[in-house]
Amino acid sequence: MSSMNTRSMIFTLYGDYIRHYGNEIWIGSLIKLLKEFGHNEQSVRAAVSRMYKQGWVEARKEGNKSYYYLTPRGVDRMDEAATRIFKLKQEKWDGKWTMLTYSIPEDKRSIRDELRKELVWSGFGAIANSCWISPNHLAKQVKSLVEKYEISDYVHVFITEYIGPHENQKLIHDCWDIAEINSQYKAFLDFYEEKYLNDKARILNGNMTPADCFVERTRLVHEYRKFLFIDPGLPDELLPFKWLGNQAAQLFSNYYKELAEHASEFFESVFKEGNEMKRKNKKYDLFQHPLLVEE
Repeated sequence: MSSMNTRSMIFTLYGDYIRHYGNEIWIGSLIKLLKEFGHNEQSVRAAVSRMYKQGWVEARKEGNKSYYYLTPRGVDRMDEAATRIFKLKQEKWDGKWTMLTYSIPEDKRSIRDELRKELVWSGFGAIANSCWISPNHLAKQVKSLVEKYEISDYVHVFITEYIGPHENQKLIHDCWDIAEINSQYKAFLDFYEEKYLNDKARILNGNMTPADCFVERTRLVHEYRKFLFIDPGLPDELLPFKWLGNQAAQLFSNYYKELAEHASEFFESVFKEGNEMKRKNKKYDLFQHPLLVEE
């Protein structure tokens, strides 16, 4: 599928690996991991520097080694992304909408543009100019955005019900291009269904190295995480009959499980060259991962 931007790849690595190992990594280990995808040292250092300036990571020195760890904002973003990526089913809908309206002055236009991007990422859709809605409970995300951009004077948030004159489905189609999102899921399924079966056979026959599994698992998460930017994560009650998102989630889950153990083995071998193996909890060993815990 598409080529992989260095900064975006680093986010994927923090979200899927590094956050389970204390949220911190030596820059040398990061460079070595990204070399597997064809990224050179210069592009990795430039991307990390950009993430530092944007407030996603902090740096610390130990002797002549530089380590980068997620800021609280970075941790929150990774946790929220992981919750959404690894969720196989939406909660039952209570019929309520989160609504946000704002009136941000023209001299703060750049903040307004940033806010719109963040709202789309969180799963909001614009029902009218400066009025955004979501059927999900997003009060926590809204509070964090209001604090981040210091816009409490310009914002109102409601938990509300829609009483017409149309059906809730009309709101969905006015706010999101559901057919386009579905076609993106179809492209994902078309590409990965066959790949999953091939790789499953290769693993069974011992024809995939831990490094191969690491590359494929990271690519898989990287591609699948793009749906966070286009799929608002609507509850089942509001989805069309022929929705491919659930099928894609199941394929992602199965493929991920197939690659997980060998991929982590490779990651750990590189990680421990420059870092103490300090996992969040001693029993992580993959068994704490949301996709890898048996129901």
